[in-house]
Amino acid sequence: MAPGRQRHPGRPVIAAAHTAAAHSAPGGTAAAGTAAVVTGLGLVTPVGRKALEVFEALTAGRSGIGPVPEGHPAFGWLPAAGIAPAIDGREVLPPTETRCVDRFVLLALAAADDALADAGIVVGRDVAPDRIAVVLGTGGAGLETFEQQSHRRLERGRPAVSPYLLPGMLANMAAARIAIKYGARGYSSAPVTACAAGAQAIAEALRLIRAGDADVVVCGGSESSLHPTVAAAFTNARALAQGWDDPAQASRPFDARRNGFVLGEGSAVLVVERAEHADARGVAGYADLVGWGGSTDAHHPTMPRPDGSGAAAAMRLALRSAGLAPGDVDYVNAHGTGTKLGDQAESAALRDVFGSAQPAVSSTKGSTGHLLGAAGAVEAVVSVLAVARGELPPTLNLDDPDPACDLDHVRGAARTGPVRAALTNSFAFGGHNLSLIFGPPSTRATRFQPGEIR
Repeated sequence: MAPGRQRHPGRPVIAAAHTAAAHSAPGGTAAAGTAAVVTGLGLVTPVGRKALEVFEALTAGRSGIGPVPEGHPAFGWLPAAGIAPAIDGREVLPPTETRCVDRFVLLALAAADDALADAGIVVGRDVAPDRIAVVLGTGGAGLETFEQQSHRRLERGRPAVSPYLLPGMLANMAAARIAIKYGARGYSSAPVTACAAGAQAIAEALRLIRAGDADVVVCGGSESSLHPTVAAAFTNARALAQGWDDPAQASRPFDARRNGFVLGEGSAVLVVERAEHADARGVAGYADLVGWGGSTDAHHPTMPRPDGSGAAAAMRLALRSAGLAPGDVDYVNAHGTGTKLGDQAESAALRDVFGSAQPAVSSTKGSTGHLLGAAGAVEAVVSVLAVARGELPPTLNLDDPDPACDLDHVRGAARTGPVRAALTNSFAFGGHNLSLIFGPPSTRATRFQPGEIR
């Protein structure tokens, strides 16, 4: 684990972020003074693996989007995709347990391994088994494995279907496999709110810690949907970017020429911990998770409310949860998928919530593509590192901002400077809206000062 730095006396703190006025968890009220700090990060994304390497790629404006290579299941089905690094099942599971395990589970295990190693946590030594929770969201779960097994049944009949199909592809199996591997015997759950699932898992972590139901929560999201049926569904729905000679230019959130999103895959896991627990272990924090907000559009199965009112409600609830005013937020990692209506609705919501106090805004989906159920977790990690390092990654391919998306866009190059609070948005099919807010860590030691390169 990287050595911590003692807290700098000049760093801004969010004093009101952990009061009893914040959202309470079901079955309990928020404990005054209970801070939730991020102590571990794990990423597997189209721009690479390991959190700091991914963040440096994003701030450098590198793209992880390219053509789908021959031999990949989605070859010929997608014009462009964000493909994450390969994960050998034997890297994350015993060889006898790798049969019929979907890639979304393997990606989640790889990210969880990295996050727990980063946090320096050994269950039973650093945290009691019944005080560590696991919450891991997904959108499509093991659709690829289900499709493969369905083909086997159609071709060869019932005996061809693996008896390991269900434990290999069910939506809860990423959370279950992490808990089994590490002996985590506290609360566990698997949100399946489509593209908001990863963010919802992290919001649940904050609620668990504020309610006193866990000391440590392993949380995040995972998705692996790069296969023919999902590709065909999004293509036929006219949701995907089309007509770009260079696949790396296809994902262009908020740009006037955007015409859809690029499908991606990956996983992100955060270790969120009571700050007092982290201090007792002597570990350094990246950032505090200070607020969350959730709302529902109740409008349409796939389209957001055009005025962005559902998204605005989630952001306002997150600000209230954190005890912050709009002017306290310096950075927004937008949902920004590159769809015409979605980007316009989010822009309207941001203008409504922040008014004249517009924060800097970027969408890292220009680099990664849309990771669906993992997107909110990946972008939460980006927001954590934006706070920790004082760097804001740019929106790739934002050459000509849409006048309907008139925001303070970070484009062309990264920005640097103190980040008092970062808000990240995740919006989903079905109208599920989640916003998370991160601020400087309340632990005695911090990973590094803003702008420091490791």
